[in-house]
Amino acid sequence: MNTFGKILTLTTFGESHGPAMGGVLDGMPAGVDIDMERLQRFVDRRRTGQSVGSSTRDESDKVEILSGIWQGKTMGTPVGFVVRNDDARSADYEQLAGCYRPNHADFTWEAKYGIRDPRGGGRASARETVARVVAGGLAIQVLDFLGITVTADVEQVGDSTDHFDEIIASAVSEGDTLGGIIRCIVHGAPAGLGEPVFNKLHAQLAAAMMGIPSVHGFEYGDGFVMATKRGSEVMDVFERREDGTIGTKTNHSGGIQGGISNGEDIVMRIALKPVPTLMRDVPTVDRDGNPLTLHARGRHDVCVLSRALPIVEAMAALVLLDNYLIQKTHVL
Repeated sequence: MNTFGKILTLTTFGESHGPAMGGVLDGMPAGVDIDMERLQRFVDRRRTGQSVGSSTRDESDKVEILSGIWQGKTMGTPVGFVVRNDDARSADYEQLAGCYRPNHADFTWEAKYGIRDPRGGGRASARETVARVVAGGLAIQVLDFLGITVTADVEQVGDSTDHFDEIIASAVSEGDTLGGIIRCIVHGAPAGLGEPVFNKLHAQLAAAMMGIPSVHGFEYGDGFVMATKRGSEVMDVFERREDGTIGTKTNHSGGIQGGISNGEDIVMRIALKPVPTLMRDVPTVDRDGNPLTLHARGRHDVCVLSRALPIVEAMAALVLLDNYLIQKTHVL
């Protein structure tokens, strides 16, 4: 499945060491002003070299719009775009063609398709997410017009909630890697987005986040902590506010009740595993099951959390805008 969404759909294409990554974003409303400089700045947040322990692969990630935007406005037609791959080093991956890297998609990809591209992981590479960020960056500009904002920040690296650079630098020196937790908040989403049964809004957001490479956990609102509480402790009591609107005094539900947004902030936490490529010897096997020792070459992240922030924001934006458009088909 390379297509995401229902009314607003994104289809991505490309491999890590192919000529380019790209996508087609269909269903964008017509007549929306698009700031290309702002879009490029958003995509640049995902680039390497901006944090400790980041990969040294130096891609410009210049966005090229092929269709769907004219004179700074969306046309209502498919928005086609590409991002060229300029700094791939396929020779670094020659040793990987005949073996399986622990915790990577090498083994499972080959089990599914009978063939895989070992160069940087091929399409299984997180390089693919640049297309999601381009599309999400466009969706964010539409959401801004609607008064909806999406922001994410790093809440935890490893088991620590501060001194992130020091912790990552220590992992770099040891040839090890780190995971952590990202917190994402959607502010201004109106009540009524989402579906009450199979396409609950939190289920869609969970699917979007769990589809990001390295993501191993998702929760919204009080999440797993809520399971340890009594109902009286996590009840979001309604109240009438000074402006006449109805809201809740607390937000244990994370902005979603019954699978539908309730107008409060949508609050999510996303857990990412440690990067699986270690810059030190690791045991593995070849295709025949023979044991061997793998020492990874190439340029790899030690911790992807800062680069994952725009990916999380992009996926949340795509889900929210898609559901906003779906809601317009339900209620006049």
